[in-house]
Amino acid sequence: MDEQRRHGYGGPPRERGAPGGSGPPWALRWADREPGAGLPWRSTLLLAVFVTVGSGFAARNQPDRESLDALGRALLLLGVALLLLRHRHPVPVVFGTAAITLGYFAAGYPYGPVFLLIAVACYAAIVHGHRRSAWWALGLLWLGHLLFAHWLYAYLPPDGDSAAPWGQEIPVACFVVAILAASEMVRVRREQWAQQRAERAAAERRRADEERLRIARELHDVLAHSISVINVQAGVGLALLDSDPEQARTALTTIKAASKEALGEVRQVLDTLRAPGEAPRTPAPGLDRLPELVDQAASAGLTVETATEGEPVALPPGTDLAAFRIVQEALTNVVRHSGSRAARVVVLYRPGTVELRIDDDGPATGGDAGGGGNGLVGMRERAGALGGTIEAGTRRDGGFRVRAVLPARPKETP
Repeated sequence: MDEQRRHGYGGPPRERGAPGGSGPPWALRWADREPGAGLPWRSTLLLAVFVTVGSGFAARNQPDRESLDALGRALLLLGVALLLLRHRHPVPVVFGTAAITLGYFAAGYPYGPVFLLIAVACYAAIVHGHRRSAWWALGLLWLGHLLFAHWLYAYLPPDGDSAAPWGQEIPVACFVVAILAASEMVRVRREQWAQQRAERAAAERRRADEERLRIARELHDVLAHSISVINVQAGVGLALLDSDPEQARTALTTIKAASKEALGEVRQVLDTLRAPGEAPRTPAPGLDRLPELVDQAASAGLTVETATEGEPVALPPGTDLAAFRIVQEALTNVVRHSGSRAARVVVLYRPGTVELRIDDDGPATGGDAGGGGNGLVGMRERAGALGGTIEAGTRRDGGFRVRAVLPARPKETP
């Protein structure tokens, strides 16, 4: 796994053909093709050449049948011409082709590649979802062939023809079954490819939405915290600009440092967007940077006490980042909305989980130092994405508490 994903900044790897596997690219493109996207000129032209030339050779080997004259070739070409519309109008084409083939047999012309016309027409009808039409067309063609070969032969060309042996119906039946079986197999496979394509597109949309929400949370957490510090220090600087220039200078220095850090983190997120395959320049923050949050809160006039209970374990990167952001957002909310100038952060390590408790004594001021009210929503989303929980609300003594429970599996060593 690359550095970017280990530190929680990259989206999930794109799995080729997921979910559920996929067919080859050409098959997926074919499965997505609209029935009326275009006329199959090339395949139909090749079919016309094959059927015409092949029927000529078949006529030489069947001297007992009528010779292939202009009418016979016209019937063959008419059947081929119908196949141009097999994707747009598969039902009329399959019945029309069956009728032309029956007319060809009734005229006594030789057997041969003419069967390929009805095979292609039935195949097109079945893969486009018109199974019953294809079955009916093949059934009518077979019934007509039985009538011509065993009962009506005396009234049809060629003259002096006799009844066909019933044994020849076995290969005809096998041909019909083969056409239906092959067409059904292709239809089922095509539907599977189309479903896989749709599932993959839906998965891509879900990944894009998840990535968009993740980036929104990152930007909110970075900007809300830093802007809150800047807002408070700007107010201090303005208030002391005339009476205490040195203190105002300290406030401006804090503003400069907070803005520089915010720009660095924002740039890191934006770099991930520009080059998602590269590792970030700095690792994602975690609970090891909790002292930095304490210092930043102190620069905004907030005193933060920290405590750790239990045996600390190395957290997975996603959990470590989420824990840092939850503490950061909770302290930002204290700066923005609480009248208290003190907060407590407790990290409790328990078997399988890490619990975070961030408390302040209140009361709520109703003030706002930046942000759009999305802090608690973002914290819940972070915890929920990891299978954790968030509780936030007023304590009985009037203070406010944020309590988060996150999974704390020990980080696997490579």
